[in-house]
Amino acid sequence: MSLADHRHALAPLGHLRVAINLGNPVLAQGDANSPHGPSVELATALAQRLGVQARFSCHDAAASVVAAASDDAWDLAFLAVDPARADRIAFSAPYVEIEGTYLVRDDSPAQRVADLDRNGLRIAVGRGAAYDLFLSRELRHATIERADTSAAAITLFDQQRLDAAAGVRQPLLADRFTVIQQAVAAPISRPVAALQALFAEVQAIKAGPLLGEAFARAGQAVTLLR
Repeated sequence: MSLADHRHALAPLGHLRVAINLGNPVLAQGDANSPHGPSVELATALAQRLGVQARFSCHDAAASVVAAASDDAWDLAFLAVDPARADRIAFSAPYVEIEGTYLVRDDSPAQRVADLDRNGLRIAVGRGAAYDLFLSRELRHATIERADTSAAAITLFDQQRLDAAAGVRQPLLADRFTVIQQAVAAPISRPVAALQALFAEVQAIKAGPLLGEAFARAGQAVTLLR
């Protein structure tokens, strides 16, 4: 069966509802009225192969996208693969790696990622983001201070004079603490055969030029996964 044979299962309203996380500037840019970037291009390609139109809803953080999955508010999204999300969301094989790292002040004594997991240190992070989930499991001594979004975490870091802010490497430009594997996501409630067909189509797209060209157009240097 082709992907289009699963149209009703994957796009039950007759169009593909796509959640775009504008809080991740590597994957999506623009605003709610005119999103663009790799996520938008990949969603458009998948919608075309399904034989429907893509309709976008924009979010300012991954946590908002994940929460919306519980309300059946989208058919397709682009999220980091994480076990904490597996009860609600099915993931394709990852198609790109994005590095998570810390922002520190010029006068910070921390020179390496390991320097920041110490008692008394406070790290700002966007609530529910992939790096929040990762650091919640990995940090043993430092304290996590959560803001509503990744952008708000930078503000929190500055206003409260915290020791670091965690986020995507490209905007922060520093040493990394993890590699975040981004994947195409769909509600886990969709039929298994439909999910398999969708994720097989993602694999086919990964083998072609679309993703590389999309990230190049967005000016983002990333590691694509084949």
